Amino acid sequence: MKKNLVVLSGAGMSAESGISTFRDAGGLWEQYPVAQVASIEGYMRNPELVTNFYNERRRQLQEVVPNEGHRGVAALEQWYNVTVITQNVDNLHERAGSSHVIHLHGELMKACSSRDPYDPRYIRALRPDEDIHMGEKAGDGSQLRPFIVWFGEAVPEIETAVGYVQQADIFVIIGTSLNVYPAAGLLSYVPRRAEVFLIDPKPVDTHSSHSVHVIRKGASEGVRELIQILEKGEL
Repeated sequence: MKKNLVVLSGAGMSAESGISTFRDAGGLWEQYPVAQVASIEGYMRNPELVTNFYNERRRQLQEVVPNEGHRGVAALEQWYNVTVITQNVDNLHERAGSSHVIHLHGELMKACSSRDPYDPRYIRALRPDEDIHMGEKAGDGSQLRPFIVWFGEAVPEIETAVGYVQQADIFVIIGTSLNVYPAAGLLSYVPRRAEVFLIDPKPVDTHSSHSVHVIRKGASEGVRELIQILEKGEL
Protein backbone atom coordinates (compact mmCIF):
# COMPACT_ATOMS: atom_id res chain seq x y z
CA MET A 1 0.00 0.00 0.00
CA LYS A 2 1.29 3.44 -0.89
CA LYS A 3 2.44 5.76 1.88
CA ASN A 4 0.88 9.20 2.28
CA LEU A 5 3.21 12.04 1.24
CA VAL A 6 2.03 15.58 1.94
CA VAL A 7 3.72 18.64 0.47
CA LEU A 8 3.31 22.16 1.88
CA SER A 9 4.52 24.60 -0.77
CA GLY A 10 5.04 28.36 -0.64
CA ALA A 11 6.24 31.18 -2.85
CA GLY A 12 9.74 29.69 -3.21
CA MET A 13 8.17 26.76 -5.05
CA SER A 14 7.11 28.98 -7.95
CA ALA A 15 9.88 31.59 -7.79
CA GLU A 16 12.08 29.53 -10.13
CA SER A 17 9.29 29.69 -12.71
CA GLY A 18 9.42 33.48 -12.64
CA ILE A 19 6.47 34.13 -10.35
CA SER A 20 7.24 37.23 -8.28
CA THR A 21 7.25 36.62 -4.55
CA PHE A 22 5.90 39.10 -2.03
CA ARG A 23 8.49 38.86 0.71
CA ASP A 24 11.89 38.68 -0.98
CA ALA A 25 13.98 41.68 -1.96
CA GLY A 26 12.47 43.18 -5.08
CA GLY A 27 9.25 41.33 -4.38
CA LEU A 28 5.72 42.55 -4.81
CA TRP A 29 5.44 43.99 -1.31
CA GLU A 30 8.06 46.59 -2.27
CA GLN A 31 5.88 47.63 -5.21
CA TYR A 32 2.50 47.18 -3.54
CA PRO A 33 2.02 47.37 0.25
CA VAL A 34 0.36 44.19 1.47
CA ALA A 35 -2.49 46.13 3.05
CA GLN A 36 -3.25 47.66 -0.32
CA VAL A 37 -3.54 44.55 -2.49
CA ALA A 38 -3.66 41.51 -0.20
CA SER A 39 -6.16 42.42 2.51
CA ILE A 40 -9.93 42.55 2.56
CA GLU A 41 -9.66 46.14 3.80
CA GLY A 42 -7.59 47.04 0.75
CA TYR A 43 -10.19 45.50 -1.53
CA MET A 44 -13.04 47.31 0.17
CA ARG A 45 -11.13 50.59 -0.08
CA ASN A 46 -10.17 50.29 -3.75
CA PRO A 47 -11.66 47.24 -5.45
CA GLU A 48 -10.61 48.37 -8.93
CA LEU A 49 -6.92 48.65 -8.02
CA VAL A 50 -6.94 45.24 -6.32
CA THR A 51 -8.88 43.58 -9.15
CA ASN A 52 -6.46 44.98 -11.73
CA PHE A 53 -3.51 43.78 -9.62
CA TYR A 54 -4.77 40.19 -9.83
CA ASN A 55 -5.64 40.59 -13.50
CA GLU A 56 -1.94 41.41 -14.01
CA ARG A 57 -0.89 38.38 -11.95
CA ARG A 58 -3.16 36.17 -14.06
CA ARG A 59 -1.65 37.47 -17.29
CA GLN A 60 1.83 36.86 -15.88
CA LEU A 61 0.89 33.29 -15.07
CA GLN A 62 0.38 32.50 -18.76
CA GLU A 63 3.97 33.52 -19.49
CA VAL A 64 5.55 30.99 -17.13
CA VAL A 65 5.73 27.21 -16.96
CA PRO A 66 6.12 24.69 -14.12
CA ASN A 67 9.71 24.13 -13.04
CA GLU A 68 11.52 20.90 -12.28
CA GLY A 69 10.39 21.12 -8.66
CA HIS A 70 6.72 21.13 -9.66
CA ARG A 71 7.31 18.25 -12.05
CA GLY A 72 9.23 16.28 -9.43
CA VAL A 73 6.39 16.61 -6.93
CA ALA A 74 3.95 15.40 -9.57
CA ALA A 75 6.23 12.44 -10.38
CA LEU A 76 6.10 11.29 -6.75
CA GLU A 77 2.53 10.14 -7.40
CA GLN A 78 4.06 7.02 -9.00
CA TRP A 79 5.07 5.82 -5.53
CA TYR A 80 2.97 7.75 -3.00
CA ASN A 81 -0.48 9.06 -2.30
CA VAL A 82 0.53 12.71 -2.78
CA THR A 83 -1.43 15.66 -1.46
CA VAL A 84 -0.13 19.12 -2.26
CA ILE A 85 -1.17 21.86 0.13
CA THR A 86 -0.10 25.14 -1.39
CA GLN A 87 -0.06 28.72 -0.21
CA ASN A 88 0.35 29.77 -3.83
CA VAL A 89 -2.55 30.98 -5.94
CA ASP A 90 -1.00 29.90 -9.26
CA ASN A 91 -1.89 26.67 -11.06
CA LEU A 92 1.65 25.43 -11.69
CA HIS A 93 1.27 22.30 -9.55
CA GLU A 94 -1.76 21.27 -11.61
CA ARG A 95 -0.06 22.11 -14.89
CA ALA A 96 2.90 19.95 -13.84
CA GLY A 97 0.58 16.99 -13.33
CA SER A 98 -0.26 16.96 -9.61
CA SER A 99 -3.75 15.51 -9.27
CA HIS A 100 -4.63 16.50 -5.69
CA VAL A 101 -3.93 20.13 -4.81
CA ILE A 102 -5.45 22.05 -1.91
CA HIS A 103 -5.19 25.83 -2.36
CA LEU A 104 -5.18 27.49 1.05
CA HIS A 105 -5.12 31.05 -0.26
CA GLY A 106 -7.40 30.76 -3.26
CA GLU A 107 -6.88 30.38 -6.98
CA LEU A 108 -5.85 33.04 -9.46
CA MET A 109 -7.68 31.29 -12.27
CA LYS A 110 -11.07 31.59 -10.57
CA ALA A 111 -13.52 34.36 -9.71
CA CYS A 112 -16.21 34.47 -7.05
CA SER A 113 -18.90 36.51 -5.37
CA SER A 114 -17.78 39.52 -3.32
CA ARG A 115 -20.80 38.96 -1.03
CA ASP A 116 -20.00 35.32 -0.23
CA PRO A 117 -16.62 34.36 -1.74
CA TYR A 118 -16.85 30.68 -0.75
CA ASP A 119 -20.33 29.92 -2.02
CA PRO A 120 -19.50 27.24 -4.62
CA ARG A 121 -22.50 28.25 -6.73
CA TYR A 122 -20.78 31.49 -7.66
CA ILE A 123 -17.18 30.35 -8.06
CA ARG A 124 -16.21 29.99 -11.70
CA ALA A 125 -13.08 29.30 -13.69
CA LEU A 126 -11.54 32.04 -15.78
CA ARG A 127 -9.96 31.67 -19.19
CA PRO A 128 -6.21 32.32 -19.24
CA ASP A 129 -6.73 35.63 -21.05
CA GLU A 130 -9.83 36.68 -19.11
CA ASP A 131 -9.86 39.75 -16.87
CA ILE A 132 -12.37 40.61 -14.16
CA HIS A 133 -13.99 43.99 -14.81
CA MET A 134 -15.68 46.41 -12.47
CA GLY A 135 -19.44 46.10 -12.89
CA GLU A 136 -19.17 42.43 -13.82
CA LYS A 137 -21.55 40.49 -11.60
CA ALA A 138 -21.40 37.11 -9.91
CA GLY A 139 -24.46 34.86 -9.96
CA ASP A 140 -25.82 36.45 -6.77
CA GLY A 141 -25.70 39.94 -8.25
CA SER A 142 -22.64 41.12 -6.32
CA GLN A 143 -19.43 42.38 -7.89
CA LEU A 144 -17.30 39.55 -9.26
CA ARG A 145 -13.95 39.44 -7.43
CA PRO A 146 -10.74 37.38 -7.53
CA PHE A 147 -11.04 34.04 -5.72
CA ILE A 148 -8.22 34.93 -3.34
CA VAL A 149 -8.08 34.52 0.44
CA TRP A 150 -6.83 37.88 1.66
CA PHE A 151 -5.42 38.87 5.04
CA GLY A 152 -8.38 39.47 7.32
CA GLU A 153 -10.41 36.61 5.81
CA ALA A 154 -10.96 33.06 6.99
CA VAL A 155 -9.01 30.20 5.38
CA PRO A 156 -11.78 27.68 4.65
CA GLU A 157 -9.51 24.91 3.35
CA ILE A 158 -7.31 24.75 6.45
CA GLU A 159 -9.43 22.07 8.13
CA THR A 160 -9.30 19.93 4.99
CA ALA A 161 -5.53 20.37 4.93
CA VAL A 162 -5.20 19.39 8.60
CA GLY A 163 -7.01 16.13 7.92
CA TYR A 164 -4.45 15.11 5.29
CA VAL A 165 -1.47 16.28 7.36
CA GLN A 166 -2.61 14.11 10.27
CA GLN A 167 -2.41 11.06 7.98
CA ALA A 168 1.04 11.87 6.57
CA ASP A 169 3.85 9.33 6.56
CA ILE A 170 6.15 11.87 4.90
CA PHE A 171 5.73 15.65 5.17
CA VAL A 172 7.67 17.94 2.82
CA ILE A 173 7.92 21.71 3.20
CA ILE A 174 9.07 23.55 0.08
CA GLY A 175 9.80 27.24 -0.31
CA THR A 176 7.85 28.73 2.56
CA SER A 177 9.09 30.92 5.39
CA LEU A 178 6.53 29.40 7.79
CA ASN A 179 5.62 32.92 8.85
CA VAL A 180 2.06 33.03 7.54
CA TYR A 181 -0.62 31.37 9.66
CA PRO A 182 -2.63 29.22 9.73
CA ALA A 183 -0.54 27.42 7.07
CA ALA A 184 2.61 27.65 9.21
CA GLY A 185 0.83 25.77 11.99
CA LEU A 186 0.27 22.65 9.87
CA LEU A 187 3.59 21.17 11.00
CA SER A 188 2.17 20.79 14.48
CA TYR A 189 -0.36 18.26 13.11
CA VAL A 190 2.27 16.00 11.53
CA PRO A 191 2.37 12.60 13.29
CA ARG A 192 5.50 11.94 15.38
CA ARG A 193 6.23 8.83 13.30
CA ALA A 194 6.35 10.81 10.03
CA GLU A 195 9.54 11.83 8.25
CA VAL A 196 9.80 15.60 7.75
CA PHE A 197 11.81 17.32 5.01
CA LEU A 198 12.39 21.04 4.53
CA ILE A 199 13.56 22.32 1.14
CA ASP A 200 14.67 25.95 1.11
CA PRO A 201 17.93 27.73 0.27
CA LYS A 202 17.45 30.05 3.26
CA PRO A 203 17.30 29.22 6.98
CA VAL A 204 13.75 28.54 8.13
CA ASP A 205 12.61 28.34 11.75
CA THR A 206 10.15 25.46 11.88
CA HIS A 207 9.02 26.37 15.42
CA SER A 208 8.84 22.62 16.00
CA SER A 209 10.42 19.85 18.04
CA HIS A 210 10.10 17.53 15.02
CA SER A 211 13.31 16.09 13.64
CA VAL A 212 13.61 17.82 10.25
CA HIS A 213 15.83 16.75 7.35
CA VAL A 214 16.91 20.10 5.86
CA ILE A 215 17.83 20.39 2.17
CA ARG A 216 19.34 23.84 1.70
CA LYS A 217 18.53 24.18 -1.98
CA GLY A 218 15.95 25.76 -4.23
CA ALA A 219 12.80 23.91 -5.25
CA SER A 220 14.11 22.17 -8.36
CA GLU A 221 17.43 21.01 -6.93
CA GLY A 222 15.85 20.26 -3.59
CA VAL A 223 13.06 18.06 -4.96
CA ARG A 224 15.63 16.22 -7.07
CA GLU A 225 17.66 15.50 -3.92
CA LEU A 226 14.51 14.51 -2.03
CA ILE A 227 13.65 11.92 -4.68
CA GLN A 228 17.19 10.53 -4.47
CA ILE A 229 16.90 10.23 -0.68
CA LEU A 230 13.53 8.50 -0.96
CA GLU A 231 14.88 6.15 -3.63
CA LYS A 232 17.69 5.08 -1.30
CA GLY A 233 15.02 4.20 1.20
CA GLU A 234 13.41 2.21 -1.64
CA LEU A 235 10.69 4.84 -1.77
